[in-house]
Amino acid sequence: MSIQDTIQEQVTSHPVVLYMKGSPDFPQCGFSANALRILKACGLNEFFTVDVLQNPDIRNGIKEFANWPTIPQLYVNGEFVGGSDIMTEMFKNGELQKLLEK
Repeated sequence: MSIQDTIQEQVTSHPVVLYMKGSPDFPQCGFSANALRILKACGLNEFFTVDVLQNPDIRNGIKEFANWPTIPQLYVNGEFVGGSDIMTEMFKNGELQKLLEK
């Protein structure tokens, strides 16, 4: 199984997936911590996370998968949503909450 196949399986097997630096209990960058705060503010207590610092193949592969250069990356129902900045904007205007309710 290629790394792209692994990522595809992860994003389609879980309703909400966050690729981040660190873990939910110990985020390793401010952008990942912000993404976690936003998801929790949306009422999500459980979602699938992948610590890209633990797997360099996923860290590089996820950037190619979405054609997006930065981490964190959020996927909802198999679709790429965006990184921390996009999540913040979507949260402020209510779009992210609506997306996560589906």
